[in-house]
Amino acid sequence: MGLIAWLIIGGLAGWIAGNIMRGGGFGILPNIGVGIVGAVIGGFLFRLLGLQAGGFIGSLVTATVGAVVLLWIISKIRQS
Repeated sequence: MGLIAWLIIGGLAGWIAGNIMRGGGFGILPNIGVGIVGAVIGGFLFRLLGLQAGGFIGSLVTATVGAVVLLWIISKIRQS
């Protein structure tokens, strides 16, 4: 997958996760960062569960799930 596709998926996943967890996105660069880190987390979690998601939509779902998990972890750390 090319760099531009990674950035698009990362931005979309970060924006979607921001809307799910906080009611709004964070801005383009933080959204991309959250989405890309979320893609790594989501890929790890999906592999642990024996799930596979291919193509653009599958990558977007994986990245979004991971980004939601990442934002949830960050919110728990901030509460401590």
